[in-house]
Amino acid sequence: MNNMLGYVLGAFLPLALVFIPREWFLTFGNGTTQVPPVRLLSSREISLYDGEKSNKGLYLAILGQVFDVHKGHHHYGPGGAYHFMAGRDASLAFITGDFTERGLTDDVSSVSPQQLIALYDWLAFYQRDYKSIGLLIGRFYSETGQPTQALLQVQASLAVGRQMKSQREAEKERFPACNSEWSTARRGRVWCSTKSGGVDRCWTGVPRKLFSPGSSGVRCVCVRDPSAAEEDPNLQKYDGCPPQAESCSVAEF
Repeated sequence: MNNMLGYVLGAFLPLALVFIPREWFLTFGNGTTQVPPVRLLSSREISLYDGEKSNKGLYLAILGQVFDVHKGHHHYGPGGAYHFMAGRDASLAFITGDFTERGLTDDVSSVSPQQLIALYDWLAFYQRDYKSIGLLIGRFYSETGQPTQALLQVQASLAVGRQMKSQREAEKERFPACNSEWSTARRGRVWCSTKSGGVDRCWTGVPRKLFSPGSSGVRCVCVRDPSAAEEDPNLQKYDGCPPQAESCSVAEF
């Protein structure tokens, strides 16, 4: 039996070696696969991919990451609404909407942490819908493809923006926005119902002005416990709004 098994394996293995994909050897031979090196482009090289200077194609960069946007040539090619984005990194313009030469820059040092969230949403869009080409040498990546200090600062600011967004969402759950309406006869009024500010709940609460830390404005919010709210320096009574609190059996915030 052992002799027969050895004969079968001896006949099968040469055929198996022919048909096993090469990638399997890369995986099981040393435990890793060979990853092709990341392509690094200079600003001069990417400028050749603007659809005008040559017939190389259409590239754009955002935060130093380069994408092939040829499939969207009607947007990014000559005559397209976003042609000014091609052949360069114009990260700032994604936020400001300034499409002049001064605004078409990769300098995002003036962008707020909250705005960086929107910029990274754009980056995620290109990562999802377009082919990644490589990295642009310059502000965000070095000649060896390593992140620069400028990119690290952007990432740190992004982390702050995401934390602030999380805090705002938690605040919205705790203090939903008031209902409001305006009419010629009654003028404006605000009140609190069991659904306002996009939040469903089983209590109505009373309107209060909320002064959010880090924000220059105020907003009308619904507060469940007006007596406790009076102890919060960021909450003030909303003049002219009658109390409309109701009890509820669910747990308090």
